[in-house]
Amino acid sequence: MTLLEIKNLKKIYTARFSNQQTEALAAVNFSVEEGELVSIMGESGSGKTTLLNIISTLDDATSGEVYLDGNPLSKIKNKEISAFRRNTLGFVFQDFNLLDNFTIKDNILLPLVLSKTPLAEMESRLMPIVRNLGIESHIDKFPYEVSGGQKQRVAVARALITQPKIILADEPTGALDSKASQNLMEILGGINESGQTILMVTHSTRAASFSKRVLFIRDGAVYHEIYRGDQSADEFMDRISDSLKVLSSRGERDE
Repeated sequence: MTLLEIKNLKKIYTARFSNQQTEALAAVNFSVEEGELVSIMGESGSGKTTLLNIISTLDDATSGEVYLDGNPLSKIKNKEISAFRRNTLGFVFQDFNLLDNFTIKDNILLPLVLSKTPLAEMESRLMPIVRNLGIESHIDKFPYEVSGGQKQRVAVARALITQPKIILADEPTGALDSKASQNLMEILGGINESGQTILMVTHSTRAASFSKRVLFIRDGAVYHEIYRGDQSADEFMDRISDSLKVLSSRGERDE
């Protein structure tokens, strides 16, 4: 079943003190099925983050539409947008976005606190997630007391605590070393296998190799896509690398 659908999405930025326009996205079309883990890749400036910002309602499209469960996101009223983000979307960022003066437990529970979730329900949701992510022993610490890999697990826990329809991850391994990155992607892969839909922007071929499908963006448009199928992560990573080479050479293959 299609969970997320992007139709003819276009984004044009106009400079503040002139009429100069920059086209960040040009008629982007794709969909994400429920339960997929899809990665978006492309060179810097290709439109990846702009696309993710529009899907997450942090930015508005110039034209086109984003549908979640068949519902157009542009129709959500301004007064309802914060609650929609909090209750429907899960976010994982490169820089963790944790509050240093909150304990790890309070960081994870923050979306539920803002939604006025009963305390008993918050506690019942918290413990299974932190146990699964291996951070149960750290929940009374503060973010500055744990490693980068553990911080990112906290961010994943916070994204999961609202039981979102989709997790949007923007370069989730970007601030991590190779071991922590591998651990995080194994965690995200396991979460996806349990049925959670994930859409991830990444520069890392290793991270993308955990996906079921990879979309490649160039000049603001989806240029190519590949499916993992029954390939191993290493085999898929090689295909991703080959596709990126073609992408960087402007799609010109040697015949």
